[in-house]
Amino acid sequence: MNKPTDNPADPFKKALAEATKVLADDPELSVSYSVDPSGLSGDAMRLPQVSRRLTRDEVMLARGTADALAMNRRYHDAGTHARYAPQGDMARELYEAMETARCEAMGARDMPGTAGNIDAKIGHDALRRGYDTIKEASEAPLSAAAGYLVRHLATGRDLPDGAQNVMELWRGFIENQAGGTLENVQDVLDDQAAFARFTRAVITDLGYGDQLGDDPDELDDEAEDQAEDGADDEQEPDSTGQDDDQDQDAEASPESSQEDTQDPSQAQVSMDEMADQEMGEETEMPEGEAPLEPPPPAPVSEADPDYKVFDATHDEEILAEDLAEPVELERLRAYLDQQLEPLKGAVSRLANKLQRRLQAQQNRSWEFDLEEGILDAGRLARVVANPTTPLSFKVEKDTEFRDTVVTLLLDNSGSMRGRPISIAAICADVLARTLERCSVKVEILGFTTRAWKGGQAREKWLNEGREQQPGRLNDLRHIIYKGADAPWRRTRPNLGLMMKEGLLKENIDGEALEWAHKRMIHRPEARKILMVISDGAPVDDSTLSVNPANYLEKHLRDVIAMVERRKQVELLAIGIGHDVTRYYERAVTITDVEQLAGAMTEQLASLFDSDPRARARLMGIKRAV
Repeated sequence: MNKPTDNPADPFKKALAEATKVLADDPELSVSYSVDPSGLSGDAMRLPQVSRRLTRDEVMLARGTADALAMNRRYHDAGTHARYAPQGDMARELYEAMETARCEAMGARDMPGTAGNIDAKIGHDALRRGYDTIKEASEAPLSAAAGYLVRHLATGRDLPDGAQNVMELWRGFIENQAGGTLENVQDVLDDQAAFARFTRAVITDLGYGDQLGDDPDELDDEAEDQAEDGADDEQEPDSTGQDDDQDQDAEASPESSQEDTQDPSQAQVSMDEMADQEMGEETEMPEGEAPLEPPPPAPVSEADPDYKVFDATHDEEILAEDLAEPVELERLRAYLDQQLEPLKGAVSRLANKLQRRLQAQQNRSWEFDLEEGILDAGRLARVVANPTTPLSFKVEKDTEFRDTVVTLLLDNSGSMRGRPISIAAICADVLARTLERCSVKVEILGFTTRAWKGGQAREKWLNEGREQQPGRLNDLRHIIYKGADAPWRRTRPNLGLMMKEGLLKENIDGEALEWAHKRMIHRPEARKILMVISDGAPVDDSTLSVNPANYLEKHLRDVIAMVERRKQVELLAIGIGHDVTRYYERAVTITDVEQLAGAMTEQLASLFDSDPRARARLMGIKRAV
């Protein structure tokens, strides 16, 4: 067998890895290229994969990611970062974004060559998140805008279009609330601890000070005071000789005695000054001006600001393995396999068809004679004869679709009980295996509620006087059966959980769809596909009994409209005995649950079809665009 030619991208990868170690000032850093999300983990750095085609976008993204992570490695101290980290979600997002901006700004100042590369990375990420198409500030994350603004103020550089758009949408609000604090950004860039305090001040200015938690500097001061008090207590003499000892101390150290006698009066003056300041703040407020108020809390739903949730305290997002013991999951999985034994052949044939269609468009090549990787079957006899034989492994090189993630969102409502949920589970299982073989990452999610006809949220509503139109009145349960980065073999038993008695209850589709969408947009893959499988409209008796009859359905339509408008995620749906085409632009309705496997494979295959007419025909679109 002839050894394939060398990958033309290898010299670039090697050069970039060495340059990154120099920039990070860490010769022991391990740099690898992976389809997994880029990032730092200990002494290992993962960068985006670079294909043998070496396109300009791939090169710029790899260089920009490498420079950004190297700046983080060089200028960021994890201990200091953790010490000042806020507790609340929004405050933490602001804190993280601004610290990232600080490291990148330090790099742009000290090593100007990194600035353009990092700009390319920022521009790529902004376009991937659809920031260039956003028109309203409410559609853009405040944390991203704050990070962009800090970087802009610290470097004086204009941002790429998408990032610039988000920054400008929020800039007026941020500068109005925190402009005085932000003026000092240049003074604190070099000191991470000082910058962390600066960031906490900005977070307070923006109205999220209640999420900061305790001030670590104040805690240190209290600890020092307690230590000093403890030392004073140990040195305090008995009452019988106290006066004499104090006199002796005063004679031996007049300065010390003077300081001790002045402390109470100074403390009293300090307390009086603080009280006067507080009084002044209340009495000297100019007429006609009100103190700045924190911004209103973010709406429950980005798609519909008027959508309400009475109490989200008892909602849960939970891993499937946390809802049942491992032994029970194995038993349920065995029951699922037994129930669907007659269908496995048909489903597998459809899955193989999908795999062939995907692989037909892939450029598959291998590197042989490697020290590690996948065992080369051609060398199997040699390995059996001598297990220590080197160079017996191979690694697949460039494969298209690796930068794709597919999420299957399954309706886990009571109406799916029986054969529908069984077939949905086995189809999701087979599709996950199939797509994983094609290096397409798959996430499997489910949605239901924790109780029938309202849970603890409804009880609270009853106890608090039955507010009119309280909004959603049940406790959500969003289940993660398989994460996108989890291998199928480890999560296979989880799908058996759908067979558990009492799991399937009611369905609130709009919030589930928005949850799945939020999970996807934070993924690093360039292409994201979300498939919803449901057998009915949103139904929750406790919610619909005290709100308008179309309350949940309207929210679902609003979420679908938001997802399709942003175009960050390709959305399609399959309705089982229920017409979902009235909700989703790309959808198909099946009347027999036995058709589910075929519908799922055809829908997914159509998205990867290079022929737009064939894709349109399979998706049910009358005319190809």
